[in-house]
Amino acid sequence: MENKCDHHGPFILASASPRRRSLLEKAGYAFDVIVSGIDELAYDAVEITSEEYACRLALAKASDVSGRYPAQLVIGADTVVDFDGDIIGKPRDAGDAEQITRRLFSKPHKVITGLAMVWRAYDIQLACSDCTIVYPRVMDEQQIVEHIREETWQGKAGAYAIQETGDRFVERIEGSFSNVVGLPMELLAKMLKQIGYFP
Repeated sequence: MENKCDHHGPFILASASPRRRSLLEKAGYAFDVIVSGIDELAYDAVEITSEEYACRLALAKASDVSGRYPAQLVIGADTVVDFDGDIIGKPRDAGDAEQITRRLFSKPHKVITGLAMVWRAYDIQLACSDCTIVYPRVMDEQQIVEHIREETWQGKAGAYAIQETGDRFVERIEGSFSNVVGLPMELLAKMLKQIGYFP
């Protein structure tokens, strides 16, 4: 991107995810959290790829908050799971979580996070995605029942959180670990550098 801002300081994270906040805090970033008010269910994934869908939602979140805070850089993110081309988001309830779990833990799947940056003051709008392949351990019936009962699937794309249950349920991954958690930190650093923003 040609329009670089050469700026330092805190940015806004347009996400309520405690996992994303934790990743940023551990990396030493200065930021504020202002949650987007968009309705994710209003965005369908018809005739677009998983990467395009994740980027579209991430950009919508960042744009929504940026409209209220045009003088600050706003970062939005959205994580989905791609299983044989089907986009899988957060489970609606326990029954949905069980169905998702039975599918995803039968063979490898992709975790995709769209990452968007919007800064109206500098006419900056950028969206990229990262993809990690997850090779799951096959879960037996008792493990599935316990996973659903523990409710660690709530609010998580694909109905699981690798940072909480990875040792039990994931054999290995190809790609960024932080991407599966919900925020690809390597991509974040690259994009910030691209726009000339140095926190």
